[in-house]
Amino acid sequence: MRLLHFTPPGKQKQYLLIDRAYSGKKMRIAAVELGYTPVVPPKRNYKEKWEYDEERYKQRNEIERFFRRLKRFRRIFTRYDKLDIVFAGFILLAMIIVSLV
Repeated sequence: MRLLHFTPPGKQKQYLLIDRAYSGKKMRIAAVELGYTPVVPPKRNYKEKWEYDEERYKQRNEIERFFRRLKRFRRIFTRYDKLDIVFAGFILLAMIIVSLV
C-alpha cells in the first residue's frame, strides 16, 4: 500500500487493477483517497459485494504477462546491480525490448 503514495495519479481518470488478495477495505479506501478508481472483484466469502468493471479487470492478465516477459531477463530476476538507478535503467531497457517484440 505504501507504493501507492509514491505514484500519484495523473489528471485523467486512472484505474488501479488490484488482485483479489488486496481487495480489503483499507486498500480500496487508500486508492480512492489518492484519486484512483480501484478495479477489484470481491472475494467469494465477503458478505458485502461491490460493483467493479469486469472488462477492465480482464486487462490485468496483460499486465501479468508483461511482468512475466520482464522476468526472462536474468539480470532483472536476480538483481545483479547494486545501485537502484542502474537497476531501474535496465528495467526501462528491458521494457523497451519487450514492447518491441
